[in-house]
Amino acid sequence: MAITQVDSKKLVIKPSSGWVPLDLKDLWRYRELVFFMTWRDLTVRYKQTLLGASWAVLRPLLTMVVFSIFFGGLAGVPSDGVPYPIFSFTALLPWELFVTALTVASRSLVVNSNMITKVYFPRIILPMSSILAGVVDFAIASVVMVYYQFAPTANIWVLPLLLLLTLVTAIGVSLWLSAMNVLYRDVGYVTPFLQQLWLYITPIAYPASLVPEKWRLLYAINPMTGVVEGFRWALLGTTQSAPTNLIITSVIVSVVILISGLFYFRRMERLFADMV
Repeated sequence: MAITQVDSKKLVIKPSSGWVPLDLKDLWRYRELVFFMTWRDLTVRYKQTLLGASWAVLRPLLTMVVFSIFFGGLAGVPSDGVPYPIFSFTALLPWELFVTALTVASRSLVVNSNMITKVYFPRIILPMSSILAGVVDFAIASVVMVYYQFAPTANIWVLPLLLLLTLVTAIGVSLWLSAMNVLYRDVGYVTPFLQQLWLYITPIAYPASLVPEKWRLLYAINPMTGVVEGFRWALLGTTQSAPTNLIITSVIVSVVILISGLFYFRRMERLFADMV
């Protein structure tokens, strides 16, 4: 949609054509809607559930137990000198945020089809609010670290930047998937497979040090590689120096995914009301 400011009280909304500017100032103009949509997603997510917000802890916790039994126990996967449960759980914190964002945000446009067809607002708010709601789950799941009497390293100040990198990656991928899901409902079937594949190529159940040095740069094209290794370095001190190359590569890839996702989403936005 193209918006023209006629005067202080009137906006003209017209269909756009071709590639259009991002016009991200709409997000600021509709900032209250972003807040209320995020709050709505939070309240609806665990409504009429027996355990409520406890699921935010149970999902990564149960996954950690399975990984600890099969990878840490039976397979004997190394954990860079730290207990395997905390080694895997540290990686599962950003991963659960990322995978939840993909699951919810990728279908956000289809789920909210009634809103899209009846009223105008920046459609990008739907996937973004779904992702922002996941940050609360991330914060709740982090309390498990207290159980292990965990003492973070001095590098913990990097965590907000790594969390931001996780959100940038999640938003970029979700913009692609949510826009494509409106046009091709196959995306709803592909997304679970994509998440499963992404899990195996991300160093969650194993350390990135197992990957041969010559393949590290190619391995880092997966933006979650830098995020996970950065979390472990910041929280556990698994390496003496920061995984700088992995993080820089992840930042570059994440920014490319985000920018391309924004442009693709904006180009397809004019079709959503007709196709949804």
